Amino acid sequence: MKGIFPVNKFRELRTPFYYYDTKVLRDTLTCIKTAAAHYANYHVHYAVKANANPKVLSIIRESGLGADCVSGGEIRAAIKAGFPAEKIVFAGVGKSDWEINLGLDYNIFCFNVESIPELEVINELAAAKGKVANVAFRINPNVGAHTHANITTGLAENKFGINMQDMDRVVDIALEMKNVKFLGLHFHIGSQILDMGDFVALCNRINELQEKLFARRIIVQLINVGGGLGINYDHPNRQPIPEFKNYFATYAEHLKLRPGQELHFELGRAVVGQCGSLITKVLYMKQGTNKKFAILDAGMTDLIRPALYQAYHKIENITSDEAIEAYDVVGPICESSDVFGKSIDLNKVKRGDLIALRSAGAYGEIMASGYNCRELPVGYTSDELV
Repeated sequence: MKGIFPVNKFRELRTPFYYYDTKVLRDTLTCIKTAAAHYANYHVHYAVKANANPKVLSIIRESGLGADCVSGGEIRAAIKAGFPAEKIVFAGVGKSDWEINLGLDYNIFCFNVESIPELEVINELAAAKGKVANVAFRINPNVGAHTHANITTGLAENKFGINMQDMDRVVDIALEMKNVKFLGLHFHIGSQILDMGDFVALCNRINELQEKLFARRIIVQLINVGGGLGINYDHPNRQPIPEFKNYFATYAEHLKLRPGQELHFELGRAVVGQCGSLITKVLYMKQGTNKKFAILDAGMTDLIRPALYQAYHKIENITSDEAIEAYDVVGPICESSDVFGKSIDLNKVKRGDLIALRSAGAYGEIMASGYNCRELPVGYTSDELV
């Protein structure tokens, strides 16, 4: 599928860089909106941590999605991209005072609170400004997810959220505070989840907690189930858009919402993952004792997921139609973990060939670093390269 890339335009650009196919992104956003529109009470926020490229953010904002932020910097990026403050939610286990004050100054929709000390600080800072902050409590549901251990967030042993047994106490504290308004419950069990059974388990746990609140005659305004829906890293061409219809339908079938309750989602990877590719150039071919190395000008500083999570990205030589050979595809960083893939079948590689690492729209450019004093990769959209 080399034809999906404007290779001649790529040759004019300095590598490595990120390339975002805006047709894939807009088609994905259309599918999200269409699938969610079947349910009048569904509200979708984009998780900015997945990709904060300004051009990508602007396209997402144009689609009407809200923004899920986990830092003051992300709030600023969302506001700059034009997201309405009333569609911004702020999560994160360690919100600093200046970040909370920033959210208060912008009058964002909701703070997803992860501890009693955080709740107390938000109440204090809101009081100083004469404001009332909307809050939802992130409850740790102790629900596992079939995904990598480093991106599982809903177990009791994880740092995130408030323990279930503390829910009633936190609600009681909030109801006594004058400068916070308790809106609902927030959950997030992990990322890159493809087994709908994990979301069913979350629904069952939320139903239990809702019954507990209902016994106290408390019906919250909203339930926020986070995100977590994964993408197909093995076959990005075959499945460029995730199964949003099944995802939303799973919650519709298994989550027992009360009349008038809103259901909020915070999708990240599923929105942007498949639209992005890291484009890099082959610097050298190196013959080892038992293998061949394709040494690229991109490394773990540009795409850290393979080194950090042992994550798989489909690798393609987009400038060669020669016979297939096996290579270890590696970067230039002075770390043994700077490896994108071992024994990867590629069309025969030579110096100067362009290589695409697919499905890199999420947690790619945003996680790039300047280690080894390297420059950060630039991000381009297909709109710019026509």
